[in-house]
Amino acid sequence: MTCEEYLSNMKPGYIVDGGSEEHLVMHELSQRALKITMELNNKYHTKEEIIQLMSELTGQKIDESFGMFPPFYTDCGRNIHIGKNVFINAGCKFQDQGGIYIEDGVLIGHNAVLATINHMEDPEKRAGMIFQPIHIEKKVWLGANVTVLPGVTIGEGSVIAAGAVVTKDVPANMIAAGVPAKVIRKVKKDTEKGEI
Repeated sequence: MTCEEYLSNMKPGYIVDGGSEEHLVMHELSQRALKITMELNNKYHTKEEIIQLMSELTGQKIDESFGMFPPFYTDCGRNIHIGKNVFINAGCKFQDQGGIYIEDGVLIGHNAVLATINHMEDPEKRAGMIFQPIHIEKKVWLGANVTVLPGVTIGEGSVIAAGAVVTKDVPANMIAAGVPAKVIRKVKKDTEKGEI
């Protein structure tokens, strides 16, 4: 199986058995991602160089409005999709085999983890993996140390408070906090006062 064939299979609910041919391709992609992220993380790069490296990593043209403070980590890279005016702060970790879709205007805080893979529950099949995508809609703000789990969609304009673990979808324009994250209130406009 080629990397391109494998990538075309990366759809919701896709399962890769541990030790399979597909699992070996996963490792090939991981080695490629490690090489690119080592370059990204281990010396200074201009904004333009970061955009070029992220374009190489994802296999897609990253918009010139993109911003990032390395280091950044991923074990694939080829299933990350980034819109315009996105900023990713230092120390983020993306496990993107299941697909990570980041829309325009998203802000991602320090050390956020976006994970799109679960291992199989059955102990006899535990090495197997199932993929589910993460969707981060427009103008979402993920605080520092947020973890987003497989299959989650975070609705447009929402805020996820620092340290939250998001296990379920969050509706648009809501603030969610805690472990597991729960919606605590609506996002307020500048004309309103509110505490997180």
